[in-house]
Amino acid sequence: MKNSTLSCEEKPTDSSISQALNVLGKTDFLLAVHDASFPSADGEDSGRGTPYSSGGYALASFAASLGFTGVQLGPQGGTSEINQSPYDGTIFSRNILSLDLKALVDLRLLSFDTWKDIIEGNPEPDGRRVTYSYAFKAYNRAMDEVYKNFAAAREANDRDALTLDVEIKDLQRSARWLRDDSLYEALSLEHDNLPWHKWGKSGDSCFDAMLCAPTAGKEGICLKRRSEIELKYAPVIERYSLLQLILLKQHSAFRKSMESIGLKIYGDLQVGFSQSDCWSLNSLILQDYFLGAPPSRTNLEGQPWSYQVLDPAQYLKSDGKAGAVLDFVAERLGKMLSEFDGLRLDHPHGLVCPWVYRRDDADPYHAVQNGARLFSSPDLPDHPALSTFSVVHQEQINRGQPRYADNWINEIIPEQEDKYALIMDALMQQVLANSRRKEDILCEVLSTEPLPLRNVRLRHELGRFRVTQKADLNNPADVYRSENSETADWIMVGNHDTPTIWKLAKGWFGKSDGVKQAEYLAERLDPDNREHLAELLAADPRRLVHAKMADLFLGKASHVMIFFADLFGLEESYNLPGIVNEENWTLRVPHDFERIYMERRLSGEVLNLHAVLALALRGRRDINSHELIARLDNEAGWRVDSTL
Repeated sequence: MKNSTLSCEEKPTDSSISQALNVLGKTDFLLAVHDASFPSADGEDSGRGTPYSSGGYALASFAASLGFTGVQLGPQGGTSEINQSPYDGTIFSRNILSLDLKALVDLRLLSFDTWKDIIEGNPEPDGRRVTYSYAFKAYNRAMDEVYKNFAAAREANDRDALTLDVEIKDLQRSARWLRDDSLYEALSLEHDNLPWHKWGKSGDSCFDAMLCAPTAGKEGICLKRRSEIELKYAPVIERYSLLQLILLKQHSAFRKSMESIGLKIYGDLQVGFSQSDCWSLNSLILQDYFLGAPPSRTNLEGQPWSYQVLDPAQYLKSDGKAGAVLDFVAERLGKMLSEFDGLRLDHPHGLVCPWVYRRDDADPYHAVQNGARLFSSPDLPDHPALSTFSVVHQEQINRGQPRYADNWINEIIPEQEDKYALIMDALMQQVLANSRRKEDILCEVLSTEPLPLRNVRLRHELGRFRVTQKADLNNPADVYRSENSETADWIMVGNHDTPTIWKLAKGWFGKSDGVKQAEYLAERLDPDNREHLAELLAADPRRLVHAKMADLFLGKASHVMIFFADLFGLEESYNLPGIVNEENWTLRVPHDFERIYMERRLSGEVLNLHAVLALALRGRRDINSHELIARLDNEAGWRVDSTL
């Protein structure tokens, strides 16, 4: 065995783009791309992407050269064979499908022939889509070989294998999550991969569902049973731990390489738990309720996610000190913030004012539509159990509003805000402890923001998301309009849950929606020539896309994010929320992304950032930037606001 690391080919950062971002007051410029969507290098596509491969490094280097200051990854947890959603993955363990297989060949843990067989067997070698089922099976077979080769090398006293062995044991001792997650892997085999709540009900196996949360008086029996399983499945547990160690090493090497080229790496703090986490953290879970999203302007039916809810009774101990829930939050956040430069908070409502619904309702949509706010329901007749957890009193409720409305509560006092803020305060304490900036905490607040969440967000001076493709152009006060953004906000045209802007622009073309978008953008970008510009934008979806992007840079928001599909001119969606679709979570950056980008930027068929920023600077009449605009125009080779 030998050590193997990838290095990132540093390309010069485009000085015109960097200067334009600085002049426009944009301090952060992120490219959003989930692990699975990273490209593979030619001849190395195993069916699924990873940032840790040579293709991943190449995309990151390309992003840095375009002036991006960071990469926003998605959740990195392990997913199941039947559910590839990264938002349902494990919250501590990483997904083995993110392993760079070529690096394992270089380490002599995986044979070259096995690696080539996986690549040659990939049913979609063009790399445009993840072949999840294929990759899941192929990787798991390959990992059996990796563990076998490691064990053989250790038996032969190979120096690198012996070092890995020591590191595995150190990680197992220090990481509770690894001990629990690897035990769950073993128990899944013991119970033929059934969900944990369907495990055996008799004999010793009747205790398996409670090994991490034994009932009173069963602690000794559960400890004995745990020891038996750990002994019986020692190779399975060690295999799991080995792979997590290698993933951690690959991630650390990637982040170090990104730091060398000036790119920050952001993680994604998903609000949901995997089945493994539900099992290991069951003692912290509120048993009668699920977490979901209530009806809103963007989803009238609501979203019954069936996610777990942390038990409010365990936030604090009786003496007011951090209880088991806040200890868990600190453990989770401490790990993530030690491994990332910043974090996206997925659905922060779930951290401050969760919308919960009854688990015993047979109709999940009926349940979620008739749910309630966990801490804002002092006297609801259909949710009497929630009165125990209510932070507010009856007289603080706006009875004329739906219970999910932002103004369901009319006011809260400082002492109440402190209670709503317990988890967010614990999170921000970890931000400080890990020397991270509050500006690098991305709060995914979308169309709804109940008063408690708003107060807690502002308490920590955090911004919110502004997704401009969703803007209501008939409402000047709409939260998604760029002119309503604040300096701390994160602004974007779309994200992983929205249609790409290219698809939308083509759908708007020739319709009143397209005309309305064109008129709005022309007024924002060039009010003196709005009729001419509006005509150009309405007549060409490419120009409309670029104008929509330029609008991001006009508002106060100092943080901009672009989803990879919008950068590369893709029309396919990455995820269609609330719909079971085999293509969800499978869209990828193509292998030849750089060639495609450079060839198509001159015709505006991909996002020509020079043209976008030139247009944005022209729209900023308060900035004297004629020389920079001329340079950007020259480097763009294509103008949005001119046919010349």
